[in-house]
Amino acid sequence: MAKPAYNFIDELKWRNMLHDIMPGTEDLLKKEIVSGYIGFDPTSDSLGVGNLVQIMTLLHFQKAGHKPIALIGGATGMVGDPSGKSQERNLLDENTLNHNLNCQKKQLEKFLNFDCGENSAEIVNNFDWFKNFKFLDFIRDIGKHITVNYMLAKDSVSSRLENGMSFTEFSYQLVQGYDFYHLFLNNNIKLQMGGSDQWGNIVTGTELIRRKAKGEAYALTTPLIKKTDGTKFGKSESGNIWLDAKKTSPYKFYQFWLNSSDDDVKNYIKIFTLFTIEEISELEKMHDAEPHLRHLQKALAKDITCRVHSLDDFNKAYEASLILFGKTTSEAFSKIDEQTLLDIFEGVPSFNILLSAINNKINLIDFLTLYTNIFPSKAQAKEMLSNGGISINKDKVTNLNYEISNIDLINDKYIIIQKGKKNYYLINAI
Repeated sequence: MAKPAYNFIDELKWRNMLHDIMPGTEDLLKKEIVSGYIGFDPTSDSLGVGNLVQIMTLLHFQKAGHKPIALIGGATGMVGDPSGKSQERNLLDENTLNHNLNCQKKQLEKFLNFDCGENSAEIVNNFDWFKNFKFLDFIRDIGKHITVNYMLAKDSVSSRLENGMSFTEFSYQLVQGYDFYHLFLNNNIKLQMGGSDQWGNIVTGTELIRRKAKGEAYALTTPLIKKTDGTKFGKSESGNIWLDAKKTSPYKFYQFWLNSSDDDVKNYIKIFTLFTIEEISELEKMHDAEPHLRHLQKALAKDITCRVHSLDDFNKAYEASLILFGKTTSEAFSKIDEQTLLDIFEGVPSFNILLSAINNKINLIDFLTLYTNIFPSKAQAKEMLSNGGISINKDKVTNLNYEISNIDLINDKYIIIQKGKKNYYLINAI
């Protein structure tokens, strides 16, 4: 029997990615190539950065020589997992779920190798084995093996009892437990992995396998990632950070990682990159010697942006970041798309001006005062302009007679005015 390439558990430990592990799991993984799976929630048409912990777990699992299985919960997505939830979520119809499943499959295929022989990755959908499973058959053949007392003892259930829980959500752990049982019998899958909030659901599966199949299955979980300031990982001020470029632009994605705190980044770079322990140690030394240069954040942001999106997307995001934080000129604007431009200047004061007025040219002083209220008076505008404090699309302007025209438009629509070092204004020609 083939042996694993290296110790998967040791890899998780030094990366701070191991939370709970069932006795015997490490011994199993040392002696043979194991098929193991992780379930993914199909409630969105994109995975988010929170899912990256589990994606990286499967990636390390495969690199260690084992066979990774990603289970897309087409059936469980119709039920709703109560784990970590304070209230019941809206259930999705079959068409929406199928759309979400297809989108998530494409994202998973970017990370895992589906064509490498014995340990090629696979994607399975639990709707395939639940779609013809009759309710009476399920409660007779499966439900009788797990007691209500056993199910009530799980944290995902007990924490919700006070405010009420539907039978639909209560049954979730039994449905997920059957997934493990089905995969154990039909796909020789001996290990289920997941976040620490899934421990109760996972061990329900191992218990069902023990009671009904007289078999032995195993489990391990990863920690739930939290920021050191107590805020939820995976969210920005504007919402979730997604892997889909249409939902979170590569620029915003890059900035999310680049803005990691020094405390957080030392954890993130172990979890979300494939850097070796030696490479990370060297980066940490550089970072500690020159924290203002943010070596860890830059290495993390580049690596993960390239792998989730592409090298080209990283280069564009990097160039875009220089617009606000580096010395650049109007040429940089020609390299970025409209959405990235709007992302860069999200939240800055903005003004709408008729395109026809710009086409006819507007004196800059009038533009800064009459057409916008960037300056309350012409005298103040003239003073700052004379002192070199005004830039148009990052190019300094000192000519009091300068006229704004259509040649100043970015993407035929926008003008960026900078007043002093930090004050930006977005002009939208309509």
